[in-house]
Parts: sequence; C-alpha cells; structure tokens
Amino acid sequence: MFADMAGYTAIMQENEQLARVKRKRFKEVLDESVLAFQGRIHQNYGDGSLIIFNSAIQAVLCSIAIQTRLQESPRVDVRIGVHTGEVIIEDETIYGDGVNIAARVESTAVPGSILVSEKVFDEIKNQEAIKTHELGYFEYKNVKHPVRVFAIANRGIVVPGRDLLQGKLKAGGNRIAVLPFVNMSADPENEYFSDGITEELLNALVKIDNIQVTSRTSSFYFKGKNIDIRDIGIQLNVDKILEGSVRKAGNRVRVTAQLINAADGYHIWSENYDRDLHDIFALQDEISMMIANKCRENLSTIDQVKVRPASPVHGVEAYTAYLRGLHYWNKVNPADARQAIVCFQDAVRLEPDYAQAHAMIAIVFGYLGSTGQMQSADAFNHVHRHADLALRIDPQLPDGHIAKGTAYLMYDWHWKAAHDALHKAIALNPAAITAYNQLAFYYVIIGDKQKALEVMETASQLDPLSPFVNHQLANMYVLVERYDEAIERAEKLLEINPTMRAALDLKGWALVMKGQFDKALPIFQEVHRLVNHPLKALMGLGYCYALMGERDKAMDCVHKIEQRQREEPDAVLDGDLIGIWYGLGDYDKVFHYINECIRKRISPPTFFLEYPPFKSLKNDPRYEEVKRKIMGPN
Repeated sequence: MFADMAGYTAIMQENEQLARVKRKRFKEVLDESVLAFQGRIHQNYGDGSLIIFNSAIQAVLCSIAIQTRLQESPRVDVRIGVHTGEVIIEDETIYGDGVNIAARVESTAVPGSILVSEKVFDEIKNQEAIKTHELGYFEYKNVKHPVRVFAIANRGIVVPGRDLLQGKLKAGGNRIAVLPFVNMSADPENEYFSDGITEELLNALVKIDNIQVTSRTSSFYFKGKNIDIRDIGIQLNVDKILEGSVRKAGNRVRVTAQLINAADGYHIWSENYDRDLHDIFALQDEISMMIANKCRENLSTIDQVKVRPASPVHGVEAYTAYLRGLHYWNKVNPADARQAIVCFQDAVRLEPDYAQAHAMIAIVFGYLGSTGQMQSADAFNHVHRHADLALRIDPQLPDGHIAKGTAYLMYDWHWKAAHDALHKAIALNPAAITAYNQLAFYYVIIGDKQKALEVMETASQLDPLSPFVNHQLANMYVLVERYDEAIERAEKLLEINPTMRAALDLKGWALVMKGQFDKALPIFQEVHRLVNHPLKALMGLGYCYALMGERDKAMDCVHKIEQRQREEPDAVLDGDLIGIWYGLGDYDKVFHYINECIRKRISPPTFFLEYPPFKSLKNDPRYEEVKRKIMGPN
C-alpha cells in the first residue's frame, strides 16, 4: 500500500502550522491503523508512506479505516493505492514490479479515494464488507501491460470518475471499438448485413495507421445489450467508440454513425448517410476516413493519417453472399463453418477475383482441418489453393497470409514460412487475433513457451472479452506451469458461461497437473455430460482415471474412443488416445499414436508434448526420432 497526503506542499506554503497539524494527524492515524491490521510501515518518504501486509484483504480494510478516520476534523486528504505481488527486500530497501505498480496505482488516485489493482480485487471481491467500482484499464509508465483498476466504494470513500484520474500514465492513444450496428430494416434476416457493415468498417479502420482497433469478438460481446458507453469503454480499454445503425430497403441503404468519447459519453461526431446500395463500399471508406480525421484532431505526436489502399471493390450480390458467409463463420461451430464455405463459394462464383472471399474459404477449411473435422490432406489442399488465389489478387490481404501461415504450421510443418506469414498478417492488421493464436502455437512448437505466453497476452489486450483469446491465454499459463493463473482465467470464463466446455476442460487439466485428481475428476465428468454423446470428450476423463489407478475405467474410455473411430472414420482421435495411454504408462502405445499423427499430418504432436505431464516422455530415445520427423532440418 502507498498512502500519500494530497496537496501538502501547497498547504505548507499557505499555512505552515496547519500543514504540520495535518501531517501529525496523518502519521498518528496511519500508525494506529496499520498496527490494528497487522501491517508494517516499511518506509516513510516526505508526505507519504509505503506499507506492506501479509493479506490483501487486511491492506484494503486498513485503507478504508484510514480514509474514514481522516474524514473527521481536521480533515486530511490522502490518496491510497494497493497492489499485491512479489517484492524483493534487501538492506531495508524494497523493490520489484509489485512496488512499482502499487506506486503507479496510487499516483492515479484522487484525494479521499482508494484504488486497487485487479489482483487485489480478485482477493477481496467476495468480501461483503468491501464494495468496489471498476474504473477500467490504465497504461502506466514503465509498466509493460495495462493494469485493470478498481475503486473502493464503501460509504464515505471518494469514487472518482475515470476522466478525473491522471497520475503517471502513458500518453493517451487512439484506441477505438466498433460496436455492432443495429439492424433497423423491416426484415430481421438483414441482421447479417448490419453485422457485415460493422465488420467491414472495423477492417477499414485497421488499415489506418496510428489507430488501435479492438478486435471483433470483444466488440460484438455488447450486441443487443443496454450498457452505458462509459462502462463499455472501461471494459474494452478504449478512448472512442463508434456505434450506429443500418436500414436497408431494396437498393437503398441508410447508415447512421456516431463517434463517442468513451470517458464521458460525449458525441464527437454524428452523421446520417443515404446511399444507393452500390455505393456501400465508398460509404465505408468515407466513414472510416471521417473517424480517422476526428482522431487526428486530438493527436499531438502524429502529423497525418495514412491509409493503406483497400482491396478492389466488388459487386453487391457477391458482397451480400460474402456477408452471409461471415454471419455463419462467426457462429464458430463445424456445421455453420461448412455453411459459411457455401456462401463464400457463391461470392467467388459471382466474382472470381473476390480476394477476401477466397481468403475466408481458405481460413474456414484451415479451421476444419486443424480441429479434426475433416481429413487434413483434403482440408489443406483447399487452404493453399484459395489462399494462393487471394494473395495473387491482393498480396497485402492479411487473411490470405493467415491462411497460408495456418497451412504451413498445421499441415506442411514449414516453420520459417509459418513464422513469416503470420508476422506479415499482423504487420498488415495488428488486430488479426487468429494470427496471434497461430503464432503462439508456433512458439510452443519451437520450444519458446514464454514467448507464446507474451503473444497471447498481447492478443488479450486487443480482444479482452474474447472467450477464445482468454481460453488460449489460460492454455499458455498451463504450458508455463502457472496453474493457479490458468484456473483463475478459466473461472472467469465460467462466470460468463457456466457450461463452456473448453473452460471446464482446461480447469480440469490445470487441477490434474497440480495433482488434485479428486477435484479434476468431477469436472471431466461434467464435460462428458455436457457434450451429450457417449463416445466424445473422454480424454481428460480417461487420463484422470489412469492417474488415480482406476485402470478398468481408463480402458473403458479407450474402447469408446476406438469405437467412435470405427463409426466416424473422418474423425481424428489419435491425440485423445495418446493422452490416456500415457496416463496408463504404456509408452509403446503412446509412440504408436504419435507416429500415426505424423503419418496423417495431424497438427504437430510437438505442441501437446510440450505440456508439463509429458516431460518424462522426452527421456525415451524414441522422442528424438519423433522430434526429427516433425521439426526436420528447418
């Protein structure tokens, strides 16, 4: 905890006697409160103090006590900031990120307030005696990642508005979120059109230098929800929000767009556009440039806005088919993915040079091939063919490079080519979340798990509310053996969706790796129940049974997976069998199925072999041969 008297120097200049009285009272209240809550004043400096506690709860309760007492006469205005983390103490000197972040949080506070970091909030959120109010993310000087900050909101404690907070912050940027435009058309089927317009505007803004755009998933989280713009700004950590509506009637379209300042809800700019449907592409460019110029008015470090050239304009029929494809693709399940391919194929049938539609066909086939929904050879043949067509038409198309990177990574196992393609995609579109995910996969495969974690932490900043991103980030925490953080991230996902199987499964694996089989088993049983199929979601269950010594139950899981393989010959289940046989200690079976993955060119086994439980497998002489087959000379 950092506690600091506000305006002490000014009071000294105006009334030295009053300043001394207030400082004496501040010290007395601080000493008594810290002692009462088992803290220790580690250092006094000028008009402030650094205090350490063994408990985040005690630190916050102590803060509340201090501020409450200092409201009494003679009132003393104090700012307090609290963070929890590792610190180093040497020769009575305390330092480390924990101290640095606490100091930065305190610098943001206003007189009478108590601000705490998200890590402290996680410790106190279930305490009935402590009330909180979220203020959002702040980017502090000399702190690598944004810090999510909360204000203590107990009676008598000042709760500042975000617009009042200053402190040692980095210069503000142009971070923008595009909320889903509302479908105002008479036909509810036109929902795909309004969603598509939103996504195309988002993509247009990404092409503008010096503007950071929140990724689609987090923006679409707020679709249909009546949430205050200021709260949305806090959750997405953005400065500006674009919202609007689309009304489509025959060949005419009306688009209403509003650019809003997230801190106070002030409307920076608003406009209505009535256009012929064939002008929709020019309208998107017009709106995105208007926003860019409004952002530029508030920039102090950038002289001009540079816009990357857009891909060629397409006919309305092809564009409509493309938007339908996006509608199905964003449902993120195999059946709708296949329907998305049909729509994208309609788009390229109508307009063979539609680069973005070709790229999306490639991306969807890559998804089906990577997740075992179709045979890898068939899937990635389509990926390469359509990605090559897309890039021949538009070499600067990010999704084309993502599709190629996915094929190089998941099927061809050309590591440098995968790395280069994915970095190219991110350079062209810094909000290309799929590229970050694949890049993290790449770094795990080459053995740099810490770099993989950093990549997903960056993705989390760009797309903070994405379940997919948060799940992948938790997965990286498992890989680097930070199991408690993985469990915490999984639990946050489950707060939003208690039946999210991926989050439950990940929490189960983290508990297994902590050796808590009794807690993991019911979670895997729940995953199996939720999938509602007797032959699916059995790997975690079988692995857990194996480690608990229940061999018969583990073998029952193996037999069911083998039965499913016979019934669904296109399903790819070798990885599931590797896990259970490894739990049973049968390395011959493990290496048999690893080699099956290699033969079928299923996503590189070196990825899942980097999970902590497989460490002992690396001592087997067969492991090096497997690695040589996968990694090759490059």
